[in-house]
Amino acid sequence: MKTTTFLLLFGLGLGLISCVQPPNYPIEPEIDYIGFNTLSFPQGGAGTPNDTLILTFAFTDGDGDIGFTDNTIDVFLTDSRTGFEEIRKLPVIPEEGVGNGISGEITLRFPNQPSQICCLYPDSSQGCIPNPLFPTDTFSYTVQIMDQAGNRSNIIQTETVTLICN
Repeated sequence: MKTTTFLLLFGLGLGLISCVQPPNYPIEPEIDYIGFNTLSFPQGGAGTPNDTLILTFAFTDGDGDIGFTDNTIDVFLTDSRTGFEEIRKLPVIPEEGVGNGISGEITLRFPNQPSQICCLYPDSSQGCIPNPLFPTDTFSYTVQIMDQAGNRSNIIQTETVTLICN
């Protein structure tokens, strides 16, 4: 009786495990904005306390080919103030299991080192140096990622961050 019950439960458990389907994501990456760690941040510059602005967003990719082993571009950040596109790389995410669909979160870090995150002043005075006429500046990013097959994700818009210029 115990053996029959054990075999029945074992078979039922095995049947449930085999019914689990891998995620069904599209082959183009998709991203969703999660947020910044803060929306008020000191600009980089001499005498500024070290701090890091952290941006987090979620991703899915149906064929799991996120990240590159060569020098190919895969994260695009566009600054709302200048339209400048900063390019960042992602590490290769290894494929696991029988399904290739993957999901997760990506965290990008922006230290406020000199010449990294600086206020841009309307009078074109030098950034990263406090300007009493302009105590704050604001910016946001648009973000897009690309997979190894060249498929680009949707574009997300971040919240506005206020830079403390003094």
